Amino acid sequence: MRRQQATPGLVRTSIARIVTTLEDDLKDLDRHIDKTVRGTPVWREREDLLASVPGIGKTIARTLLAEMPELGSLNPKQIAALAGLAPYTRQSGKWRGRSFIGGDRTAVRAALFMGALVAARYNPTLKAFRDKLVAAGKPKLVALIATARKLIVILNAILRDAKPWRPA
Repeated sequence: MRRQQATPGLVRTSIARIVTTLEDDLKDLDRHIDKTVRGTPVWREREDLLASVPGIGKTIARTLLAEMPELGSLNPKQIAALAGLAPYTRQSGKWRGRSFIGGDRTAVRAALFMGALVAARYNPTLKAFRDKLVAAGKPKLVALIATARKLIVILNAILRDAKPWRPA
């Protein structure tokens, strides 16, 4: 957007040069991360297990590897809470508020949200789960967060058992 608003000439040329430099640096960083992950047998195996689930690509798998080293070693409630996907209910006496999610690992939650968006379309098991919740009257966003929670529980079990995804 800034490039389009800049006056033609020196300013546009400078912005284009900066963008090109940043894109080249990003490609170098991606190659370095790829070389590191694929060059380490344990990380390569864990990435392949995570990426076996429809909706999880290498970016989400690598985010989970980097941000959640506990993945595969906790129970479902713990892993959902750690990812910030466990529902917490606000209530006091007779007053009941709405449930909410939250937690420290926002990068994990954001990655799982995107994974849940894709999985809700292309993963038959998670699509059926989300559709069932929407048909039961849940708001679409609530159903999507529940799908993300189910996704992290599935990914945790896959790493715990060291077995790739098998559709049900």
